[in-house]
Amino acid sequence: MSAARLLRGAVLVVLAAVMAAPLYLLVTNAFKSQDDIVGAPFGVPAGGLTLDNIVRAATSADFNVIAAYGTTALLVAAVNVLSILITGPAAYAIARGTRRGHRLVLLVLLTGLFIPSQAIVIPVIYVLRTIGLMGTVPGLVLFQTALTIPTTVFLFTAFVQSIPRELDKAARIDGAGRMGTFWRIIFPLMRPAVATAVVLNSVSVWSDFVNPRIILGPGSGIYTVTTGVFAAVSKYSTDFTIVYSNMLLAVAPAIVFYVLLQKRIIGGLTSGAIKG
Repeated sequence: MSAARLLRGAVLVVLAAVMAAPLYLLVTNAFKSQDDIVGAPFGVPAGGLTLDNIVRAATSADFNVIAAYGTTALLVAAVNVLSILITGPAAYAIARGTRRGHRLVLLVLLTGLFIPSQAIVIPVIYVLRTIGLMGTVPGLVLFQTALTIPTTVFLFTAFVQSIPRELDKAARIDGAGRMGTFWRIIFPLMRPAVATAVVLNSVSVWSDFVNPRIILGPGSGIYTVTTGVFAAVSKYSTDFTIVYSNMLLAVAPAIVFYVLLQKRIIGGLTSGAIKG
């Protein structure tokens, strides 16, 4: 084995260890006592691990992360449905369009990829207050849906461009309109891109903290997973058994979801480039 390969392997091992260390700390310390966490955060206690911390975090009325799963799951489902309903036809129109205006619309939408969501929170607050949706779940759903539009349009447009236009012509010959052609013919073929968009949007909404914290606010009494964990950590910041167990419960579904569907993400991102 050459020296270059050995060096590359060593670098990869070091990078993997650095990236895995926080996850290792999170998982192991979620099952340890306070004394074990403080005394040996990287070690495994001689008495073994315990599930008491997870049970407390899952059943406590003060910092119940499981209760916030329902709110966050509702947000994830609503955002994905609205995003697909909006961006699907839009991406189809852009991909099949032949005018400069279609490309200009795509470029305008893609500029949203370079604008941090935190930079537009203040204008969004004024808009939501005007229409009476500030501090409500529908208001948060609309804002988070808007944040998914640039990425989803980009994915869908690239994929639709790889689908032969002859399918559109055949559908028109059979009497289908543009919307009928898209939903009945094109959309079923977009499953890899749709799966990719759903995974990316779901992880983004699940892990979002700033937007739910500002738009919903503590006064609403509505907590997502991230804001619920923040409320628990800020209240019991010195009790590491609560901190680690809540954080583990918060990130576990997102990690499992991403790991199970990572092949679909890669397939959806590359399918538009290799088809046609």
